[in-house]
Amino acid sequence: RLLVRELLRRLDGKVKEVILATNPSVEGEATALYIAKLIKPMDVLTTRLAYGIPVGGELQYADDMTLFRAIEGRRKI
Repeated sequence: RLLVRELLRRLDGKVKEVILATNPSVEGEATALYIAKLIKPMDVLTTRLAYGIPVGGELQYADDMTLFRAIEGRRKI
């Protein structure tokens, strides 16, 4: 159950960032995009938790989408 109205009410000008943590699925992606679209006019930074290959995971067992998301979420070291 989404409490979107409640979330939007809580963004009162003091909030600088909303971090979305949805399931790494089609539904989770759609939910994150929907919420981000609603928040965008409020000028609040909206980010999403990174996802990809877990610590200790074996590359040979990762599916294509997991590899894609891991590469997409890479960062400079």
